Amino acid sequence: MLERVARDLSRGNELQHSLKAVGYGAARSSALWFQGAGVGEQVAGMLAKPNYCKQLQDAGVTEVGVYLDSRQIWIVFAAPFAPQLGMSGQATGQRVLNLVNQARATRRYCGSTMFNAARPVRWNNVLAESSRVHAEDMAHHNYFSHNGRDGSDPAQRVERAGYNYRTTGENIAAGQMKPEDAMKAWLDSPDHCANLMNPAFIDMGVAVAVDARSDMGVYWTQIFGAPR
Repeated sequence: MLERVARDLSRGNELQHSLKAVGYGAARSSALWFQGAGVGEQVAGMLAKPNYCKQLQDAGVTEVGVYLDSRQIWIVFAAPFAPQLGMSGQATGQRVLNLVNQARATRRYCGSTMFNAARPVRWNNVLAESSRVHAEDMAHHNYFSHNGRDGSDPAQRVERAGYNYRTTGENIAAGQMKPEDAMKAWLDSPDHCANLMNPAFIDMGVAVAVDARSDMGVYWTQIFGAPR
C-alpha cells in the first residue's frame, strides 16, 4: 500500500489523500522526496545527511514504501493505525460501571440542567450484550449512530435482546482508548450526561469494539435501563 502511495505522490497527489485512497489507516506518516539524474545511485548518500536523521530514526514508524523512476524517488514512512485498549472486555465494563457510579454519587450540571446525586446502577448482562452487538456493528461497518444499519433504535435493540424495560437510554462514543476518556466525553455532552445521572435507571451494560479499518478505530456503546 505504501508503495502505491509513494507512486501517487510522484504524480502530484497529497500524502493524506493518497493514504486514504489506498485504504491505509495511518497512526503517523511522513514522506521524503529526492530528484535529479541518477537519483537511485545517490539516495544512500542523501539519506546519510544529518537533516534526515530524525525522520529515519523515528521509532514510531514501522513500515515503508518506495517509488523510484529515472529522475525521482519518493519514500513513504508510516505506522498503521492499530488501536489497542489494553484491558479485557470484563475489566473495561467493570471500570466503566465504577466510573458511572462515582459520577452519580455527586450532584452535577449536565449542560444547564442540575441533577442531584442518584443511586448506583448495577451491571446487567442483557444490556451488556445489546451494547456489544451495536458497538461491533458500528466498528465493523464504519459508522457512528444511535440508529442501527437495520433501522433499529436503541429501545428496539434492548427489547430484541430480551430486556423488558420500563425506561431505557443509550450513550455511544468513538475514538477513546480508555474508559476514563469515554466517560469524559459522555459527561461533557449534556444529553449523554443526563443519561448517566438519570435517577430512573437501575441497570447498565457497556461494551467496546475495535476495528483498525474503521475511521475511529474504537466504538463504545453504553445502555441504561429500568425493568418493568
